[in-house]
Amino acid sequence: MSVDAILAELAALRAGDLPVTGGTTWAYIYDSGSESVRELGARAYAEMLDVNALDPTAFPSVVALENSVVGTVASVLGGGVGTFTSGGTESCLLAVKAARDARSDVDGAELVLPVTAHPAFHKAAHYLGLTVVTTPVDADFRALVDPLADAITDRTVLVVTSAPSYPTGTVDPVPAIAAAAAERGVRCHVDACIGGWVLPFLPDPPPFDLSVPGVSSLSVDLHKYGYTPKGASVLLFAEPELRRHAWYAYAGWPGYPVINPTVQSAKSAGPLAAAWAVLRHVGLDGYRSLALAARDALLRLATGVSAVDGLRVLGVPDSTLLAVAGSPGVDVFVVADELRTRGFYAQVQLSLADVPANLHFSAHAISPSTVDALLAALRAAVDAARTAGPAPVSPALAGVDLSTLDEAGFGRLLAEAGLASMAAVNAALDSLPPPARERALLLFLSTLLAPS
Repeated sequence: MSVDAILAELAALRAGDLPVTGGTTWAYIYDSGSESVRELGARAYAEMLDVNALDPTAFPSVVALENSVVGTVASVLGGGVGTFTSGGTESCLLAVKAARDARSDVDGAELVLPVTAHPAFHKAAHYLGLTVVTTPVDADFRALVDPLADAITDRTVLVVTSAPSYPTGTVDPVPAIAAAAAERGVRCHVDACIGGWVLPFLPDPPPFDLSVPGVSSLSVDLHKYGYTPKGASVLLFAEPELRRHAWYAYAGWPGYPVINPTVQSAKSAGPLAAAWAVLRHVGLDGYRSLALAARDALLRLATGVSAVDGLRVLGVPDSTLLAVAGSPGVDVFVVADELRTRGFYAQVQLSLADVPANLHFSAHAISPSTVDALLAALRAAVDAARTAGPAPVSPALAGVDLSTLDEAGFGRLLAEAGLASMAAVNAALDSLPPPARERALLLFLSTLLAPS
């Protein structure tokens, strides 16, 4: 195929995607609103696309770029040493690996974290063979210090806290949690993947970084509020020795000596170069302006939502994230569908225990220009959802043991259930306990990723 034909086909495939610019997508996307930021990130990425960051002795530019990026991040977030990774999940996984390997004397290692901690830590524990111990949060969704402290045992290798947690945008009491962990001789990781490049630029931010006594590691994503292309995160450690435990080296084979600071071995230096370029272009004063714009949009949205009959804000939004639940008679799953027909996208979050199903909004720098239109769309979506009523849960799903189904059986179940809208899909998922939800999601992905 010709270059033009291939690019035309790619553009056609993109036609069904959510918009990545313009401010109408309030999840997944972080838009600075600056064309120069987007263009520079893309050009720097392309410039280093073919450079293999596997071996920094072969490509010394990788060393210079990583030292610059990590140094810039460390200067803002309390110092330490760090590693450039592909994203928040990899940063969190490596933080758990470092804590586990630094405590090789512990048999049956455990990870203690609030129920609002990101699933990346559950994934890390699953991959690395740790047991997760979860602890409760208060009415504002902040981690409760005493139950967390009480959960620490001689098997605990790491305590996790969030700045902020993703579900509601609430910052945990990091100093108190870090102090409780340190008092018991346990390391503390701060997951600042989504807030670490916003909070420092806001007036009177809560203490959360490596300058807080007892914090041993911290993760921050630059491809979120650093507005760099995807594939950019930094994992900071208070001590070089702990960072070494995150790395992997192997020399017991006849091939080249292996030293991997991340999970990946061969990898493009494109994301690193893009992060380096965008950080230098925007600058700290620029990031302050971008953070304040996103925070302003979030506060305006929260105020506007509170005035909408049928909606309520969950928790205390400390950063740029907002969770919105529905009142009786207003199904947020239906609201999400109605909102999308009006040109806006919000992320659905399922219910869990006492936390109701809700909609998640992430504000970014371009969001101030769309807040008023979003609120108007929300009011109309709520009215439509109230008229339509809740999304029905198909009786075909009642009592089905998903563990007995394969992809073909799951496909037949979906056809029988007649899930004609995302609201119906989300209602079906919400009716299931978490383990069954997980099984359903795996089967769904398996049927989706099935090339003919």
